[in-house]
Amino acid sequence: MLTEEEIYEVLRECYDPEIPVNIVDLGLVYGVAVEHATVNVQMTLTAPGCTMGSMIATEIEDKLLGLPDCERANVEIVWEPPWTPHRMSEAARKQLGIED
Repeated sequence: MLTEEEIYEVLRECYDPEIPVNIVDLGLVYGVAVEHATVNVQMTLTAPGCTMGSMIATEIEDKLLGLPDCERANVEIVWEPPWTPHRMSEAARKQLGIED
C-alpha cells in the first residue's frame, strides 16, 4: 500500500532544472492524495511562465510509476495560491542564500 511518506520521498528526487533544490523543499508540492493504486499530486511552479512544467510533471509521473504499488500517477499544476519563496523549507532558503 502506498503511503504519503513514500510519495514525498520520491518527490524529493525531482528538481526544477533551473534551481538546485528538490520540488518538495522548494514548496512547489501543495498536496498528495492516494486513491487505491493512483497517486494524485497537486503542485505549482515558481512562475506561471515557467516552461519546465510538463518536463517536471513527466519526471514525477515516471518516478511514481516506479513504485511497486503505483499503477497511475497524475500531476495537476495549479496557480492558486501563487508560489512565493516563503513556501521553501528553511534548508532550501539557506542553500540558496535567501534570508527571511
